[in-house]
Amino acid sequence: MNFSELVKKRQSVRKYSDKPVPKDILERCLEAARLAPSACNSQPWSFIVIDDVKSNNEVARAAFSGIYSSNSFAKSAPVLVAVITEQSKFIAALGGYFRGTQYNLIDVGIAVEHFVLQAAEEGLGTCWLGFFNEKEVKKILNVPKEKKVDIMISVGYPADDKVREKSRRPIDEIRKYAQKG
Repeated sequence: MNFSELVKKRQSVRKYSDKPVPKDILERCLEAARLAPSACNSQPWSFIVIDDVKSNNEVARAAFSGIYSSNSFAKSAPVLVAVITEQSKFIAALGGYFRGTQYNLIDVGIAVEHFVLQAAEEGLGTCWLGFFNEKEVKKILNVPKEKKVDIMISVGYPADDKVREKSRRPIDEIRKYAQKG
């Protein structure tokens, strides 16, 4: 599959089969994320993979209950990944300060996109989640107070292999070319 086909295939999956995800596939997804570019090569990310049933159930229950229940579908995913946003290198943070840009968040976004694209290439479904009970997730996973879990990813084999048609703005609405003179 070429890159354009992969991008069209990748979609947010909200129904998973109970088929376990092999560790070697998860490792390839993590390797794709590891290789992502980042500002000043800061690599401001780390990943906690929750793939055993007991831990997964505990984290999912804490993360996606109560006011966060709109993402309760993630409880059915056989794997959850907590993405920790780390500090950028000093020079990237300084540049970000002057620009008013949090480069570490951009960098984490690129790394997560690499992860989910590799997962799609492997036949897995994912959903990128930003609405969850971070406090409880950090407590269960022993993430230090000063660290931030900005993203969780649900991972598993889709219950349905159908690729939905994407609803996106037309290219003419998002593209402009600079005009000379």
